[in-house]
Amino acid sequence: MDSYLNTAGSTGIAAAQDGRRPLISIAIPVLNEEDNLDALYARLDALGKTMRDRCELEFVFTDNASSDTSWDKLTALAKRDRRVRAIRFSKNFGFQRSILANYMHARGDAVMQIDADLQDPPELLEQFFELWRQGYYVVYGVRRKRHEDAVITGIRKLGYWIIDKVSEYPIPRNAGDFRLIDRTVLDALKKYRSANPYLRGLIAGLGFRQIGVSYERAARVAGHSKFRLGQVIALGLTGVFNHSVVPLRLASYAGLILVGLAAIGAVYYVFLRLFHPELPRGMASIHILVLFGIGFQSLLLGILGEYLLRIYLVLRTDPVAIIEQSLNFTRDELKL
Repeated sequence: MDSYLNTAGSTGIAAAQDGRRPLISIAIPVLNEEDNLDALYARLDALGKTMRDRCELEFVFTDNASSDTSWDKLTALAKRDRRVRAIRFSKNFGFQRSILANYMHARGDAVMQIDADLQDPPELLEQFFELWRQGYYVVYGVRRKRHEDAVITGIRKLGYWIIDKVSEYPIPRNAGDFRLIDRTVLDALKKYRSANPYLRGLIAGLGFRQIGVSYERAARVAGHSKFRLGQVIALGLTGVFNHSVVPLRLASYAGLILVGLAAIGAVYYVFLRLFHPELPRGMASIHILVLFGIGFQSLLLGILGEYLLRIYLVLRTDPVAIIEQSLNFTRDELKL
């Protein structure tokens, strides 16, 4: 254990503290963002010039099989700037896997993940970087305000609250995937096997010294959001089932409570028949109890099925993603 702690302190943070310029990887997942890539690159390039006396930058893109001209634009950017590195998947493997693939291909002493829609300002890297140099292994953005439909905002807040309450460890509320993580955290993250990763939960559960930075999330300038209500709910369920056994325990407790109620009801009906034998035998109560029992058992089986599905997917050992093309990567650097 002591050797691990000594090793943990000698990676990215030490690089920032020993005087040399560290390499910071900026990881960007992409799905049909042709209208935003030029503006994003311009801001990243300007950020590189602003911070060139403190660090070097590389820009790592993962294209989740975009159907527009996103890959063509990345190809053009990679030809004129060697800092731009990109991989394209053979199909859409999902947002969380896209982020994880970015992490696996980043070379930096620390990695900052942002979205391609420019709602999260890349310029906040300056503040993230200073906190990282102070010894924080994870620096994450906390959204003060976001420009989106009030219904989705409400569902997000409710989801964050539920996940935080049922999780085995605290998960920051109103914090998405906009963060900077040290190489030590990244190496620890690679040891986890999850077919459906929930990265903000995984990173929160790793421990290390973490801090949040409050910011106002901007409105999307171009294109449209890929996160519909269904995707938001699915991601929330992944967070619950991946990082909590509370649903299983609730099923057990609910089963015990129903068994107790059934026992009380049985005693009640026995005494009722003894003192009022003239009462007719009713079918409605039986039907209601039977239907309730079937529905409740189905709910419990569904909860068990969610956990069994995740076990099955982990045992199946599918790759994080399948790479179809790459830009500015050597064959040995492709790790999926």
